[in-house]
Amino acid sequence: MEYNKLISVSGMSGLFELVSSKNDGAILRSLEDKTTKFVSSRVHNFSHLESIEVYTIRENVNLVDIFKAMEVSKEKQPSEKDPKAVKAYFEKVFPDMDFERVYASDMKKMVKWFGALKANNIEAKLTEGESEE
Repeated sequence: MEYNKLISVSGMSGLFELVSSKNDGAILRSLEDKTTKFVSSRVHNFSHLESIEVYTIRENVNLVDIFKAMEVSKEKQPSEKDPKAVKAYFEKVFPDMDFERVYASDMKKMVKWFGALKANNIEAKLTEGESEE
């Protein structure tokens, strides 16, 4: 499974692998329980993880940069159920994050998604051509 095939779906918890897309939705496989199902684009919005950016006090960074900082950090991962611990974690791991514009719910998702990537041995990296370096 590759990072560039992962998406988040509004109204649905967790991450999904894009198996196939159709005009009116997509066939997705859950990373958590490996179930495959059709999800309508009329009801849900899809966001590719590669396209998600995070506000910082400088220029916005791609979600991959946050995951890489989490990877190299020696900080213990907080429970996503404790918003104060999650914010304190990100203050140490990625202090440039704009904590005024990045909501606690977004930080909780990042912790949960990072755990899902680790559990499925998926390396967070942009596909060639996406990187601006």
